[in-house]
Amino acid sequence: MQSFSDARRPTQPPSKPDQKLELSLPARRKRAAGASEGANSPDFITALARGLDVLRCFRHGVTALGNLDLARLTGLPKPTISRITYTLTELGYLRYHPDTGKYSPGYGVLALGFGLLAGLEVRELAKASMTDLARETGGAVALGAFDGDAMTYVEAIHGSSALYLRLPVGYRATLDSAMGRAYLASLPEPDRVAVLARLGAAAPTPGAVERARADLAQTGCCFAIGDWQSGINAVAVPFTSITGEGVFVMSCGGPAGLLEEAHLRARVAPALLAAVAGLAGGPA
Repeated sequence: MQSFSDARRPTQPPSKPDQKLELSLPARRKRAAGASEGANSPDFITALARGLDVLRCFRHGVTALGNLDLARLTGLPKPTISRITYTLTELGYLRYHPDTGKYSPGYGVLALGFGLLAGLEVRELAKASMTDLARETGGAVALGAFDGDAMTYVEAIHGSSALYLRLPVGYRATLDSAMGRAYLASLPEPDRVAVLARLGAAAPTPGAVERARADLAQTGCCFAIGDWQSGINAVAVPFTSITGEGVFVMSCGGPAGLLEEAHLRARVAPALLAAVAGLAGGPA
């Protein structure tokens, strides 16, 4: 029997199942359920993005940058850069050097980086196998993740003091490196096309990408033989972490005199695949 209150309640057309789901999802899950709108989304904060773009300018080997440098690197107007650097300095993410009029990263950036590394489970799981591989090969073993337009090292272990290219945690390798090629080769076609389009002139050549795809399909590895850094040979393997933290790439590289191509393919690549096997939770 229908109650009086039910009778007074206005009738509504039945909701579709998808509509009910959409209404019940928290905001973060609504965004995950639909396609990303990127910078066109009403939730995108342009001022924050610009500030992060400024911080990204301080890469490996860059000690200090002035407002003119930052304006050139980001394409932002100098008055905008001045406001951003002032704000970042006040918050501790940049340090100002009065003698040069330039800025360098502040301790706030360091805290953010260590916060990420401390919570990255795959990094802790990978250390033992990376150390063994570095000791066995004498090469530099790195673990990296995609970071917008490069591969950022989240761990790096060097097997020999003779290595002249000792790249640290935080180093950003281009996508033309063995690590970058392995990441690109692991992507579904639409995602790979989108990344390459975004990189423009900085993208690896189509030939390098196709070779990487062929190598990955045939051997499970991707290679850079002296064509990323002169005299440096490297091999890399992409994988989806067993920890659920996403796609990573492990690489092993060194001077061509230490890691000749034949040795890299016959001995180092299988050892690298074995090191990754215990970390992989599914296809990359």
